[in-house]
Amino acid sequence: MTRVAAVDCGTNSIRLLVADASPATGELVDLDRRMTIVRLGQGVDRTGRLAPEALQRTFAACREYAAIIKEHGAERLRFVATSASRDAENRDDFVRGVLDILGVEPEVISGDQEAAFSFTGATKELAGRDHLPKPYLVVDIGGGSTEFVVGDDRVRAARSVDIGCVRMTERHLVRDGVVSDPPSAEQIAAMRADIEAALDLAEQTVPLREARTLVGLAGSVTTVSAIAQELPAYDSQAIHHSRVSHDRVREITEWLLRSTHAERAAVPSMHPGRVDVIGAGALVLLSIMERIGAREVVVSEHDILDGIAWSVA
Repeated sequence: MTRVAAVDCGTNSIRLLVADASPATGELVDLDRRMTIVRLGQGVDRTGRLAPEALQRTFAACREYAAIIKEHGAERLRFVATSASRDAENRDDFVRGVLDILGVEPEVISGDQEAAFSFTGATKELAGRDHLPKPYLVVDIGGGSTEFVVGDDRVRAARSVDIGCVRMTERHLVRDGVVSDPPSAEQIAAMRADIEAALDLAEQTVPLREARTLVGLAGSVTTVSAIAQELPAYDSQAIHHSRVSHDRVREITEWLLRSTHAERAAVPSMHPGRVDVIGAGALVLLSIMERIGAREVVVSEHDILDGIAWSVA
């Protein structure tokens, strides 16, 4: 076993995994897995820059993670940064801050690299499950972008497009600096059109409709699963490898888009940092399912973070 640490810093959240990995057996044993909403991508779509307050929130989480990594004695650490830091003009400020705190330089990876990590993390443990036919379509709905990966034992095609839950919310559901509560029909229609255009783009390189199993990753998808199961609190074990039908995803998405902030916040499994962006994330998932004719989505708690950990091991 090799003790490794992986950090995934996305547009909405930063996550840490410390685990013991055995490449020989394919076993990854979690020691510590946690997530902090930092909204690093706050305003990036509009300004092209990382906001000072967003950087400070992210650096505070990094200091917390540094203590955990040291406590567990991880031998290797890899820090991967995705959509927001890839787009920002001042990403050097971000890189210097992380290097000072954690001692490693964040790798601002491409969308294709992000997709490959997500695919490995989500599918490594699905091997041999005959009831989940291949090829898989893995969709990782993040804050700034969504990754699409089609593959069986390896990646066949991948594409990243800019339709994350934070980006869609800021682009379509914010008026005068405030998220619409609830959004208008016109706002939802504009967001849906943007998502459909991005799916057209993804289909230029990824054969989405060839997939026989849809695997959904990240907070928007896992939260939809928690709502579908009516969980009294967020429960990773209940969510991991759960299945949510297309009809249930549609019902939940429609409710999220017509609900108020207070109604969404009252959902017991809802993370406070997702209350304003979950409607957009759910609509991305629903649009994907409708595009490929998926009857259900298999929800995975294992994703890019696990893929990063395997890459270090």
